[in-house]
Amino acid sequence: MIQDIQIRDLGVISDAELTFAKGFTVLTGETGAGKTMVLTALGLLLGERSDSGAIRAGSEGTFVSGTWNLPIDHPVLTRIEEAGAIVDEGQLILSRQVGSDGRSKAVAGGRSIPVGLLSELGQDLVIVHGQSDQIRLKSPVAQRVALDKYAGPEHLALLSQYMEGYKAWQSTLRALEDSKNGTLNREREIAELTENLEFLNKLQIQPNEDVVLAELAQKLTHTEQLRNSVTLAHEALTSESFDTLDAIGQLGKARKALESATTYDAKLDNQVEALRLLTQQLNDVAADLAGYLAGFESETTMSLDEIQDRRAQISTAIRRFGPSLDDVFAFEKTAAQRLLELDSSSESIESLEALAGEQHQQALELAKRLSAERQISASELGSRITAELKALAMAGSSVQVEVEQLPDLGPFGLDQISFLMRSYEGAESRPIGKSASGGELSRIMLAIEVILAESESANTFIFDEVDAGVGGAAAIEVGRRLAKLAKGAQVIVVTHLAQVAAFADNHLSVIKETSEGFTSSDVRNLSGEDRVTELARMLSGLQDSDSARGHATELLGLAKDI
Repeated sequence: MIQDIQIRDLGVISDAELTFAKGFTVLTGETGAGKTMVLTALGLLLGERSDSGAIRAGSEGTFVSGTWNLPIDHPVLTRIEEAGAIVDEGQLILSRQVGSDGRSKAVAGGRSIPVGLLSELGQDLVIVHGQSDQIRLKSPVAQRVALDKYAGPEHLALLSQYMEGYKAWQSTLRALEDSKNGTLNREREIAELTENLEFLNKLQIQPNEDVVLAELAQKLTHTEQLRNSVTLAHEALTSESFDTLDAIGQLGKARKALESATTYDAKLDNQVEALRLLTQQLNDVAADLAGYLAGFESETTMSLDEIQDRRAQISTAIRRFGPSLDDVFAFEKTAAQRLLELDSSSESIESLEALAGEQHQQALELAKRLSAERQISASELGSRITAELKALAMAGSSVQVEVEQLPDLGPFGLDQISFLMRSYEGAESRPIGKSASGGELSRIMLAIEVILAESESANTFIFDEVDAGVGGAAAIEVGRRLAKLAKGAQVIVVTHLAQVAAFADNHLSVIKETSEGFTSSDVRNLSGEDRVTELARMLSGLQDSDSARGHATELLGLAKDI
């Protein structure tokens, strides 16, 4: 439960501390006194979006702090300790600071935490209901949520399982649709890839073939020049004609001349050896040239025209898939892999269709189980709401929770939930959004909350003027019912009705004071005559009126009898 809230520089509130107790607490005050700021402060502690416009004029920022006393096994304590916060004997301290620049800082147990974590924790700390909830209660979504909550945790677990299965089925359907929609494009891609691969397969291009063919083309283009040059070089080195001087022959003569002279001077042996080596090297060169000439015609079986045609084909491939021959080979490999993927896509469609059918069947079975449980819970919830309404001065009214099965599966099953109301015996049942007044909606929502409180994890309820549109005897019954709800939970109510406030165990009043053009509000805990005065003001606006004070005293006496 909430132990206290401290507020500084928020709206008209300069500095205030609200202390809450167990049971039923009401918060009252004149219009514009600052009751809304108390709820705004609580909203900040529960992770709601901050608004720098709510900061008190002239202040650099606002600060809100709240203390909760929780059982040591409360799930919030486990979650907050995982975030590194310190919790002493179940006492959790949350704070929120908002600067005039809009920046916000959240702290839990002395440790900074993301504001989003406050919102997550708030769902298990406090249940807040305001007039907007009456509007939401008209929607089928809110009515389904109420019924599912009433059905209990096992039902909610089944609902969660269904929702996951439904999402998986929808995801498969989208993938299947994408695959089917891509059939035409896939066929075009298959045709294009097949054509390109056939073109490359027909060419059978070899690695580095473009370079080899370029060299061959150059040789064949200059055949006569090459042959003449190599022949002349060969004949200059060695010649079969006896009357022709060649390099090897001349070296031989020089070596023989020196060999005869070495008899007289051994130093010439080095020159003889050098000439021998030169002769051997020239013989090697001559042999290579002879081989070149012998193999010149046999190096390729292709004519120059054939080589140029082949080069043109390879150039076409490079232009289409290049810019280099390596890129052509890479394209060929990638295209072959892609073609295999596309060829197997028809099998993928069949597989997705089978999976979608299986997932649909599983979701349908879960949806039918949800429907069966909702039918049972709907009957029980309708009866219990009707019983609660009798205690809220709507004895002639009854509420029926209708579960209508839809033709197709939806995100939450096969059902559409409708809360129908019959205002009096024999009247036609109509949707509560069309048949219930604002005051009746307030009481219906309160009845539902009383029932759902049995299974809520949070044990603090805050109602923001949910008694709007209610008055007279009905207001007394609302106060009595809130007091009964507070027997097992902490209930905090912002109200403008004395009939409701009289039933509170703890009465807080927001009081606005204006002095020399400066306005501020404070929060006071009322008891005794101060409480009678406040109730008298709420009843008639005349806090000193004897009749109003008498009526207030009477209300307090009535409240003690519950």
